[in-house]
Amino acid sequence: MTTAQESKVDSPQQLLIKMLDPATRADPYPVYAEIAELTPVRLPAANLAVFSSYADCDQILRHPDSSNDRLTSTAAQREIAAGAVARPFGAPGFLFLDPPDHTRLRKLAQQAFSPRVVKALEPEIVALIDGLLTQLEPGVEFDVIADLAYPLPVAVICRLLGVPMSDEPQFSRASALLAQGLDPFVAVTGELPADMDERLEAGMWLRTYLRDLVETRRAQPQSDLISELIAAEEDGDQLSAEEIVATCNLLLIAGHETTVNLIANAVLAMLRELRHWRALSADPARAAAIVEETLRFDPPVQLTSRIAGADMTIGSVTVPKGDTMMLMLAAAQRDPSFYDRPDEFDPDRSPNRHLAFGLGPHFCLGAPLARLEACLALSALAAKFPDARPTGEPFYKPNVTLRGLASLPVIG
Repeated sequence: MTTAQESKVDSPQQLLIKMLDPATRADPYPVYAEIAELTPVRLPAANLAVFSSYADCDQILRHPDSSNDRLTSTAAQREIAAGAVARPFGAPGFLFLDPPDHTRLRKLAQQAFSPRVVKALEPEIVALIDGLLTQLEPGVEFDVIADLAYPLPVAVICRLLGVPMSDEPQFSRASALLAQGLDPFVAVTGELPADMDERLEAGMWLRTYLRDLVETRRAQPQSDLISELIAAEEDGDQLSAEEIVATCNLLLIAGHETTVNLIANAVLAMLRELRHWRALSADPARAAAIVEETLRFDPPVQLTSRIAGADMTIGSVTVPKGDTMMLMLAAAQRDPSFYDRPDEFDPDRSPNRHLAFGLGPHFCLGAPLARLEACLALSALAAKFPDARPTGEPFYKPNVTLRGLASLPVIG
C-alpha cells in the first residue's frame, strides 16, 4: 500500500461503521467531526442520506414530508417483499407513526406529561431524591448511575404508568436490549445484529407483560396512565388494547433511558470542570442552565432518523422518496457554523438552542418532566457533595443512539 493510499480519508460508510465500534463510545465526537466533514451525503446502495449540520437537521425535523413510520422506507418495503414480518413487535408507539395515528395517540399520552401533572410530581420527586441521597455518605465512594441517575427516573416513570416497582429488574433488562435496537446497525452494515433473537424475545416478553398489566388495570383501575388510556378507549376513543400496550412500551423505555443519560452526562461534564460543580453547589438555580448545556453538549439521544415521504431537497442533497435520513444530532449540536466554541461546556451560553428533544410534531412530550427530574437531582447532589470528584474512568453502555454511562464512580 502506498503512502497516499494509507493517508486516504475514510469514506462516509467507513466512518459510520467506526461510529458503531464500542471503542468509540467513551468519546464519539472526533468521529462525528470526521463525518461532518463529508456530510451531507447520500449513500444510494443503502437508500440512506446522512446529515450532521444544525441547519440540515433542523430543516428535516420541521419538514412536512419527513415521516417517522419505518414502513414508508424503501428498505422496509424491500424486506417485506422478501418475506420479512412488517412489525415483528406488533403495533409501534406513536413516536414511530405519522398523522393521523400519531396525533390521536400522542394527544392521549400527553395528559400524563401536562404542566399540571408534572408540577404535582415535584414533591414526590424531591422525596425520592432525598431518600436516595440519604443513603450516601461524604467521603465514601458511590456510583452516580446506580445510586441516583438510574433509580430516580425509573421510579418516576413506574409511578406514572402504574408499573409495579417490584417488576423493575425484569423490564429493565428488556428495555435495555430494546434500546440497542434503536442503533442504525442494519442501515449502516446491511446485516442483522448478532443478538437479534434476544432482542425479539425481550420485545415479545415486554409486550406480554404490559398486555397482562392492561388487563389487570381494566378489572381494577388505579390513578395511573394505563388506567386513563383504558378509560379513553372505553369512552369511544377507538384506542385498541394493542395501541395502549405500544404507547406504554414506548414511554417505559424512553421515559427512563434518556433521563438517566441526561443526569449522568451533566454530572460527568461538571466533574471534568470542577468550577461548574462548585458553582452549582453554591447556587442551585444554575441547574437549569447546566441541564440545557448538557442537552446540547452531550445529548442523551445522539442521533435519530426520518424517512423521506416525498422527494426532498435538504441543503445540497436531493433525497428520493423512501430513503432514510440519518440525523447526527450530537454532531449538529457542535456545528461550528451555528455555535461559538462548540466543543466547550459552557452553561452560561446564550442563546442556547438545541435539538435534543426534537422539533415539530414529534417534539418530546416528556421534556418538561426530564428537565424537572434532572434539575432537582443535580442541585441536590451538588449541594450535598460540594467537594465531589471522580475516582475512576466512566464506563459506557454499548448503545450508540441512546448513548449513556453504565457506571460513574465518585467520592463525595
